[in-house]
Amino acid sequence: MKRFSRILFYLRDQKGNIGLYILFSLLSVLFSLVSLAMLGPFLQLLFGKEKLLEVQPPVNYSVNGILQYLKYFLSSIIREYNEVYALAAVCGIVIVSIFFKNLFYYITMRLVSPIRNHVMTRLRADMFAKILDLPIGYFTEQRKGDIISRMSNDANEIEWSVVGTLEGLMREPLTILIILSVLVFISPVLSLFLLVLLPLTGFIIGRVSRSLKAQSTAAQESLGSLMSILDETLLGLRVVKAFTAEKLMGARFYAVNDELNHIKNKLNFRRDLASPLSEFLGVAVLSVILWFGGKLVFTNSIGADTFITYIVIFTQIINPAKALSTAFYNAQRGSAAIERIESILRTPVLITDSPNAKTLNSFTDSIELRNVNFSYGDAVILSNINLRIKKGTTVALVGSSGSGKSTLADLIPRFHDVSSGELLIDGINIKEYTLESLRGQMGIVTQEPILFNDTIAGNILMGKPGASQQQVQQAAEIANAAKFIAQKDEKFETNIGDRGSKLSGGERQRLTIARAVLKNPPILIFDEATSSLDTESERLVQDAINHVMQNRTSLVIAHRLSTVRHADEIIVLDKGRIAERGTHEQLLANNGIYRRLIDMQEVK
Repeated sequence: MKRFSRILFYLRDQKGNIGLYILFSLLSVLFSLVSLAMLGPFLQLLFGKEKLLEVQPPVNYSVNGILQYLKYFLSSIIREYNEVYALAAVCGIVIVSIFFKNLFYYITMRLVSPIRNHVMTRLRADMFAKILDLPIGYFTEQRKGDIISRMSNDANEIEWSVVGTLEGLMREPLTILIILSVLVFISPVLSLFLLVLLPLTGFIIGRVSRSLKAQSTAAQESLGSLMSILDETLLGLRVVKAFTAEKLMGARFYAVNDELNHIKNKLNFRRDLASPLSEFLGVAVLSVILWFGGKLVFTNSIGADTFITYIVIFTQIINPAKALSTAFYNAQRGSAAIERIESILRTPVLITDSPNAKTLNSFTDSIELRNVNFSYGDAVILSNINLRIKKGTTVALVGSSGSGKSTLADLIPRFHDVSSGELLIDGINIKEYTLESLRGQMGIVTQEPILFNDTIAGNILMGKPGASQQQVQQAAEIANAAKFIAQKDEKFETNIGDRGSKLSGGERQRLTIARAVLKNPPILIFDEATSSLDTESERLVQDAINHVMQNRTSLVIAHRLSTVRHADEIIVLDKGRIAERGTHEQLLANNGIYRRLIDMQEVK
C-alpha cells in the first residue's frame, strides 16, 4: 500500500465522493441480491413443488425464518388471486430490484469518474511543477525523451492500471464482503469452506502476479529509451540525413522497439491470465461447495431451497472475484509506473528560497564572486574565482571550450549554487534573495535561441507578460527585429513553429534579444549569442547587443573575440581558473593565452 501513498494522498479531499460511492455500491449489491433471492424458493412454490403455507410462521430472523415468512406472503397472494398474479408480482419485484441495482451502479460510475480525473490532474500538475522547480543540473543527467515518457506514458499507465481500477479496488472487495456475509448468514457450515478456500485462491493469484511489477518497470524503461531515440532523431534529422545514418538510427530504434515488444508480450500474457485463472478457481470452489452442500441436503441438515439460494448467491461472487484479481494485476503493473514518477517527484530541490529570503528590488552597486569554487560530482569546474562586476560595466569571459565560462555565468542567476565561497549582489549573498526577485533583475540570451511554438509577439511577451503592443514593437526595433517581422504576412501574430523553425538563425536570436529588452533588466548575460551565426546575421545581432548593453551591467561570454574587444574587462579562463584579466590592449601586450586565442582567430 505504501507505493500507492501518493494516489491515496490525492484522494484525501475526495472523502465525500468516496463515501457516496461506497454507499451506492452497497445499495447496488443489496438490490442485486434481493432479485436473486426472490427466484429459487418462490419459483418452487409457484410451480407446485411445495405446498402453500396456510399458517403465518412466527417471526424468526434466521435465513429459514425469513424465507418462510416470504413464502407465507406469496402463498397469501396465490390464495387471494392466482398463480399468474403472484408470478407477475415476483417478476415485478425482480424488475424493480434490477432497475435500482443498475441505477445505483450508474451513480457510482458518475461518482468515480471525477475522482479518477481529479487524481490524474493533480498528478500531472505536480509533475510539471516539479520539472519547473528542479535545477538545470538535474536535466544534464536525464534523457529528455525519458522524462517526456514518464510524463505521458507512465502517467497513462497509472491512469488505466491504477486509478482506472480504483472502481474495482473499492467496489469489488465491498461486493465480495457483502456476499460473504449473506452466505455466512445463510449457512455458517458451508461458509467455513469459503474462509479456507478463498484465501488459498488469493495466494495463488498473488504468486502468479508477483513478476508483473518487474516486467512493467522494464517495459516503461524501454519505452523511455524509445522516446529518447525519437527525440534525438527529430532534433538531429538534418545530420541523420546528411550522413546517411538512417540505417544506424533505424537499427537503434528497432532494437529497443523489438525488446519492448517482447517485454510487453510477456507482461500481457501474465496479466491476461488473471481473469481465466480466477474464474477457474472460483468454479473449483463452487464445485466443492456443491459436493459438500449436496451431502447436507441428502441428510436433511439443510433445506433444498436454502441450498439453492446459497448456490445462486455464491455464483455472484465469481465475477467480482475476477474483476478484483484483474484490478490487482493491473495495480501491480501500474506500481512500476508510480515508482518511475515518484523518482522525479521525490528528487530534492536543492536550489530554493531561504526561510527569510529578501526581495531584490533593484541592482545598485556590483556583482561579486569571492573565492568561488564549483564542482559537479567529483569534477572540479571552477576554482578560486574572484571577480567584481561593477554596475554599468561590461565584463567578457573568454577561453577555450570547457574552461568554465557558461558555468560561471549560470552561478549568477542561481541555476547552480557555488560549492564554496560567496556570490554577492550589492554586498549580500544571493542565497538571501528570493529566486524570483533575483532572476527578475536579469535578462539572459543563450547561444542556442530558445523559442516556443507561439506567435512572434507571444515569444517576446515572455519577457514581460501584459506589456502593450507599443512596448513589444519598441523591443523589436531595439533588437533589430522589426524589419523582418514587418515582412511577415501576419506581422507579430506570425506563428514561428516548433523551436522557431520557421525563422532563420539570426531572426531567432534577435527575437530572444527582443524578449530580454522587453524585460528591461539592469543585468544582462550573453552566452555566446553570436557564435553560430553567419557574418551578416552576426552583425545585425551584435548591433542589437551593443544597443541593448548601453547603460546596463553586462556579462558576455564570447567565442568570437572581436565582439568583446571594447569590454571594460576581459576575463580569460583556463581549466576553471582565471588565467588572465584586463582590457583588450593589456591582454594583447601580455602575449599570453588571450593573444594566442586572438592569433588563432586571425583577429587584427
